Formats: sequence, C-alpha cells, structure tokens
Amino acid sequence: MSIRPTAIIASAAAALAATFMTGAASASCQQPAMNWSASWTSAMQQPTPSTPDMGENWSMEGFSNQTVRQEVRVSGGGNVARIRLSNLYGTEPLRLAGATIAESAGGAVTEPGTMRSLTFRRSRSVTIPAGQVTASDATHLHVAPLESLTITLYFAAPTGPSTFHEDGLTTTYQATGDHARDSGAAAFDGPTSHSYYYLTGVDVATPGPQTVVAFGDSITNGHNSTVGGNDRYTDALAERLIAAHSPLSVANAGITGNLLLHQLPCFGETGITRFGRDALDQPGARTVILMEGSNDIWDYQNHGCGTTPAVTAGQIIDGLQALIDAAHARGIEVVGATILPFKADFELPADFQRAEAIREAVNNWILSSGEFDAVADFAAAVADRADPEQINPSYDSGDHFHPNDAGYRAIAATIDIGNL
Repeated sequence: MSIRPTAIIASAAAALAATFMTGAASASCQQPAMNWSASWTSAMQQPTPSTPDMGENWSMEGFSNQTVRQEVRVSGGGNVARIRLSNLYGTEPLRLAGATIAESAGGAVTEPGTMRSLTFRRSRSVTIPAGQVTASDATHLHVAPLESLTITLYFAAPTGPSTFHEDGLTTTYQATGDHARDSGAAAFDGPTSHSYYYLTGVDVATPGPQTVVAFGDSITNGHNSTVGGNDRYTDALAERLIAAHSPLSVANAGITGNLLLHQLPCFGETGITRFGRDALDQPGARTVILMEGSNDIWDYQNHGCGTTPAVTAGQIIDGLQALIDAAHARGIEVVGATILPFKADFELPADFQRAEAIREAVNNWILSSGEFDAVADFAAAVADRADPEQINPSYDSGDHFHPNDAGYRAIAATIDIGNL
C-alpha cells in the first residue's frame, strides 16, 4: 500500500520542524566557533549496485587497506578550510586511518608543497558513527576561488558498503595500501570511478553566511555535461559570481534521478526528506535555488529502479511549498526554477500530454504565485522557440531531457545574481 504524497509532505514538515529546534546536530566532532561556508558539496546516497546506465561504482564493496583520491573544484576561496565526511548510510562505525588535502595538479597528481595532513580533534584518525557526519579540524591552506583540490582518504580496516554520491561527473582513484601522502599518481594506476565516496563537503572560513545551495535532481547535478569539465549550471553560476567579485560560493546538492515526493532506491531520499540536511544545513546557507518535480511527473513508470505512483500538479506544488516554508522558517531565501521541457518523439502522445499539463501548471505557479523570493525561468532559457514543449536542439545533450554544456550555461545565465 503506497503512502499518499500529502501524508509524506505532512510527515516531512513535522520532521523539518524538529530539525529547526535541534539545528545541525549530526556532526559528531564539534568545531571551535568559526563561520564556515560550503564551497563545494556532494549530496550523499545509500550504497547502490552498479548499473549499465550509470556505470561502475564501489559503494557496495567499500574499501579495505585502500586509499581513495578524489578531486573537487571549489567555488569560493579562503585561507582556512575543512572537509566534511559522511557515514549517513553506514551500518557500522567508519574508521578513517588518515586524510590529506592538497592543491590538484590534474588527475591523481598534487601540486608539490601544498599537501596538508587533516586532523579530527587533533588526531589523524577518526571513527565516524553510523548515520553521522564529521568535520575535520580547521586547516590553514590558501584556497583560491574555482581552484581544484585533491582530498585523499586512507581506510586501513574494512569499511563495509559506502555512503557515496552517484554520477559525480568526476574521476576518483584508488590504490592498495596507504598512499594518502603521495604527491604523484604512480600508486593510483588501477581502477577509477565516476562517484564520490564519503566526501560530502569542503568548507572555507568566511565572515558570514555566503553559500548559495542548488537543490534538485539531475539537472542540478549536471547529468550529461562533460565529465571532469566542471560544466554544470552551478559551475557556470560560480564563475559568474567570481567575475562579479561576489564573495558567494555555490554548493551543488543535486542527485540524478531524485524525486520530490517518492523514493526510489537508486536516486537518494526524497527531496522532501533530504531538504533540511542537504540544503538548509549547509554551512553558511543563505539562499536555495530549488528545482524539483520533473522525475515525479515521469517516474510512475518503471525505469529499472522500481515504480512510483502518478502524481498531480497540485501535489508537486504542495511539496515545493513545504520546502519554501521550511527555508523561510530558517531565514533562508528560495529562488524557484522552472522545470525544463521534455517532449521527445519516443514518448506516447497520451503520456506526454498528461506530463506536459503537469509541467505547465507547476511552472505557471512557480512564475506567478509570489511564494518564492525570486524566480529563474530555466525552461525558457533552453526551450526551442519553434516548439517550446521541447528542448532547443542546440542545447540538447541527446536524450531530449538534459542540456549539454551550452544549455547548462544558458540556465545559469537566467539567474539574477543580485537576488542571491
């Protein structure tokens, strides 16, 4: 028996209210008083088997006597940094034997002289309880805006299945043994992955809240943009902010396949459920760019990861309203983004007409309701002028749903950075 979306929304609202009373209490290592802003983030997912569509990942087997090297491009800069590690979906404590951070020289190579050993309560090792997030101690490292950093984690003991982020559009490396302090890439010549493991944030010290959180599904995550190219719309937005000499950073909390109202095991917890953790609890969060609902419209069908019930426009609108209310209760503003066109010749006409009617109703509400603090018309930015129900061919990545790199830049250009 499925749970009705209205019940999900009501239950989530109660959970969010409880979060407001307790704050971000999930961090197991309390930090000295310091203002932090998320300069990079990755929304975590439960371990999921590899699939032909998404490719290989290491989340089910985890790691044992292995070093994992991950590269991220931050948005905002600073002179003091820390990382956040998540064992959200672990079933046992996660034992990290060592970790480093360094400036990236490309691939698995780091810039000489930039490597820093990370500590956790002044220890180079840490045990993260199941279901918890831990932040490292503050580390003095000059982090330039839009700089690529390398974070390396060594796990001596078996981790069990790993909390991770699918579809990271990245190359993650592993090596046997402890190579956390290796500057070169020689040990990392084995298997690679497209996902992030345990690494959920890189923060920099800032004078006050300076984080813009992008929250949503595959469009936010940047699906089908160039792997390793930093061509998500959030990357383009960060570049715009830096060019405008803005101090704001951008944290991408998108999950490919994510749904607002219902959960499929491959695509993270529902947007309603994870919004408090992945958006509002981001260090320094001041504004959320919200785009969810496209997968709710379509995923009543079986896409290899289960089925969900069909929804109405009203149910999606109610879900978005719950997120707006949750953000406003925390003093965080919300920019509403419209759902992209998705017409394609392989869709059955009746299915498309039903879906398009929902999309148009939701988008009209986003643009005209006045519930958001600002709006960004992503749909208009990439729609085909000859047929606004489909994506402009020059912005189409090839599947008629997701933009290409140029399309993601067009989306970013619709955002009024003065509203952030």
